[in-house]
Amino acid sequence: MLIQILLSLFILFALAMVGSRYRVKDLSAGGFIFWVLFWLIVLLVVWQPSLSSELANFLGVGRGADLVIYVSIALLFYLIFRLTVKAEKIERNITTLAREIALKEKEK
Repeated sequence: MLIQILLSLFILFALAMVGSRYRVKDLSAGGFIFWVLFWLIVLLVVWQPSLSSELANFLGVGRGADLVIYVSIALLFYLIFRLTVKAEKIERNITTLAREIALKEKEK
């Protein structure tokens, strides 16, 4: 019971951070919806752990905790992939800008 309360407090904090990032436009509408749904699902599983066990049994996974770990690892890899793609895009943009600045300075 104590762990449920502590996790719920953390989830509420995470939801507040998502909301504040969305308000200052650091987070897109799609990102906002994704993270709100994610944290609400986590909150649901915290208070109804039998749901993860039922879903695990339906999917053929032994325990609900195993399912949560598998989904978490897949989600982490996906988020790492997205961050890598964004970092490479930023790097290309910086390279392009640096070239343009260098060419303009050479013309002067």
